[in-house]
Amino acid sequence: MAGVKLIVMYPRPKDVEAFEKAYQDEHVPMAVEKLAGKTKFIATKVVGSPQGEPAFHRIAEIHFPSMQALEACAASAGGQETLAHANSISSGGPPVVMVAEEETFNF
Repeated sequence: MAGVKLIVMYPRPKDVEAFEKAYQDEHVPMAVEKLAGKTKFIATKVVGSPQGEPAFHRIAEIHFPSMQALEACAASAGGQETLAHANSISSGGPPVVMVAEEETFNF
């Protein structure tokens, strides 16, 4: 089975400095501590786009070994708290949240 991940895309915040402080000091530690069952957490900061201003400032990918593990995490108190915190720090609008299957091709 392909890997499963939760993707959270944050729109460009109204105050980038305040968002980055909350993201680094509060949100990332919360995600590391409270998202049970994860196997990997990738935090990407978007620095530009050839099409102009990027639509998103940050993209988080939280990997899980199975869809059941992702669903259990999302339903847990820690998962709910972390998702609510993601919404609370996203000053540029609500984050876009997606569930995806991933295939990896190594070259």
